Amino acid sequence: MDKMSSFSIHEGKPIRCKAALCRKAGEALVIEEIQVDPPQAYEVRIKIICTSLCHTDITFWKLDSGPFARFPRILGHESVGLVESIGEHVDGFKQGDVVLPVFHPFCEDCKDCKSSKSNWCAKFANDYISNTRRYGMASRFKDSTGEDIYHFLFVSSFSEYTVVDIAHLVKISPDIPVEKAALLSCGVSTGVGAAWKVANVEEGSNVAVFGLGAVGLAVAEGARVRGAAKIIGVDLNPDKFELGKKFGFTDFVNPTLCGEKKVSEVIKEMTGGGVDYSFECVGLASLLSEAFISTRTGSGKTVMLGMGNHAAPVSLGSFDLLSGRTICGSLFGGLKSKLDIPVLVDHYLKKELNLDSFITHELKFQEINKAFELLEEGKSLRCIIWMDK
Repeated sequence: MDKMSSFSIHEGKPIRCKAALCRKAGEALVIEEIQVDPPQAYEVRIKIICTSLCHTDITFWKLDSGPFARFPRILGHESVGLVESIGEHVDGFKQGDVVLPVFHPFCEDCKDCKSSKSNWCAKFANDYISNTRRYGMASRFKDSTGEDIYHFLFVSSFSEYTVVDIAHLVKISPDIPVEKAALLSCGVSTGVGAAWKVANVEEGSNVAVFGLGAVGLAVAEGARVRGAAKIIGVDLNPDKFELGKKFGFTDFVNPTLCGEKKVSEVIKEMTGGGVDYSFECVGLASLLSEAFISTRTGSGKTVMLGMGNHAAPVSLGSFDLLSGRTICGSLFGGLKSKLDIPVLVDHYLKKELNLDSFITHELKFQEINKAFELLEEGKSLRCIIWMDK
């Protein structure tokens, strides 16, 4: 039986499949049989081909209190899949399409989605509490006892099947290898987009990247493609320096080797006054301040990409702002998913964008907990988890 015939059998009906459930904060995920309901209006049910693990998954996996700590839950938000079935009022998608679920919404209709000024979605982006985008806490997942399972960031890709609202879904070219495509649903797009859309790095400019995880390396890759002259990486792990060369880093600073000097002082000496653009990719308030001071007086721009666990306040010198430096935040690298992700795919297919070097490990779905171990130990950049292998 071919894949499309198999899809047709389940159309409009619940599907039973395997999913990795997080039942308690910080505990190993448990692979169980669950039920995935059919998509409702404006929703698509997707067969996940592969998924990857992001630090945001780790953060929410450990979260044991507050409104975002919910169990049982299906984590995962970097993935690629095939359209299995569609609900009412769904245009532009059909069975068998290769699609990328994206955590950040793009409704296409609101004032902000139609504006070129940002990638915020006034209609949907303020709500990260709900399970399903248009239906509040209604869940499309049930465990073997019939209990509802919580969604995660409107994607929940640690499941063989999931249901995603069309505001979170991008149709992509089937020419790109699926494991490379999965990288574009969060971390890599965030970094490359920040360099291209938010900072608009230009040829010959100097750039500093604080934190060389997947997002920081993607910032460097974006700056490299744009022709930046000097790309400085700042990280405590010396192993990141050799890896960083694959993404265009030209220089590295290890804060523990700076002696009595601040990192910002070292960067100013390296660049003759500071970098044109700095990117904070860790989520530390103190590091953001240092990234800000490392930019050129009068014109330097700092982009905050890291998400701190405790939303700590940021302290900046008023004169540093008054003298012309700017600072801004960015979610999903300023990208509008349906418009910009196909552009990134095209750059990859033209061999202009390096995605291959982000993948450090590949595992079977049954080994998903090993992916958590590798990322927590700093041994993995992006681990691809195959659902069928």
